[in-house]
Amino acid sequence: MFAPGQEQISKEEIKAGEIEASQTIQMAIAGGFLLYLSPFAVEFVRKFL
Repeated sequence: MFAPGQEQISKEEIKAGEIEASQTIQMAIAGGFLLYLSPFAVEFVRKFL
């Protein structure tokens, strides 16, 4: 795309890349949310025990 002589990417490869990127973003958001909640979970377990 940006380099001369570079191969064209098929539509299937583009779609697969979009799906992988979407899953990566979703996992990053979920991981961030779990890290945000982790201090509260630790405190809950500490009080529970």
